[in-house]
Amino acid sequence: MITTVTLNVAIDKSYVIDELKKGEVMRVCTCSKTPGGKGLNVARVINLCGEEVVATGFIGGYSGAYIESLLQEQGITYDFARTTSETRTCINVLDSEGNSTEFLEPGEPVTQPELNDFLDKFTQMITESDVITISGSVPKGINTDIYARLVSMVKAKGKKVILDSSGDLLKEGIKACPTMIKPNRDEVQALLNCPIDNWDELINSAKKLQNMGIEYVVISLGADGALVVTKDAVYHGKPPRIQPVNTVGSGDSMVAAFAVGLTRGYSIEKLLRYAIAVSTANTLTMTTGSFKVEDMKELYDQVSIISL
Repeated sequence: MITTVTLNVAIDKSYVIDELKKGEVMRVCTCSKTPGGKGLNVARVINLCGEEVVATGFIGGYSGAYIESLLQEQGITYDFARTTSETRTCINVLDSEGNSTEFLEPGEPVTQPELNDFLDKFTQMITESDVITISGSVPKGINTDIYARLVSMVKAKGKKVILDSSGDLLKEGIKACPTMIKPNRDEVQALLNCPIDNWDELINSAKKLQNMGIEYVVISLGADGALVVTKDAVYHGKPPRIQPVNTVGSGDSMVAAFAVGLTRGYSIEKLLRYAIAVSTANTLTMTTGSFKVEDMKELYDQVSIISL
């Protein structure tokens, strides 16, 4: 089983419009609502991949109840800790030229007793899981060392853990040496406090992170795929050229696919190919954190894997 952690859950709304104009009334062509926060995107994709998944984190209020109803419709199992505050809403505006403009609410405060309730729940969930993913931001009231604490709890029980975050949460989190991280180029530069101007510097930077005790360092490269560095190998996986419909959630889809591949014991080459195929398939749908299995299968053999 895979457990996904989303401490800053949200209702994700996607608005499709013709053109975004500042200071004017915008008429929305279509609107979709999905359970959001990066970890719930991960859970949705894992479910589509055919693996058992349980989503956890914090929810509260009417928005939290609505998210649970959406997850039930999607057949996703959940076990959340409750808060007295209302779960946030985030909005993604997509125009006819393919531009994406996101409005992300910060998340209402979580109290110490509520955090303690989650930690008690999480402790039990670790024992039932093969792989755990920890994704995204945190609501107010939670210290930046929280992911390091969660990673340490998982590793103490001998389980695999993927951390996908940014800023101080990621800086603190990698001190606990998660099994895998998935930063982009800018996040790697911030982690190591040094510029990356070429391919060799990118690889060397990834190796520095791997040498800290992180088994898999995956650097997401957008349309150029991903770079994976392990103790013994460096691989670059690149997807075929496509015309994307909505790129939001592609990174979460990649995390989901890596979690699935680790659960299934895939080789590093197969792991990377599968992750890129799933991530790329996500860009062909309007729904955030979703893909069609037929798209993934068609893309799978078109992914190029190069050993560096």
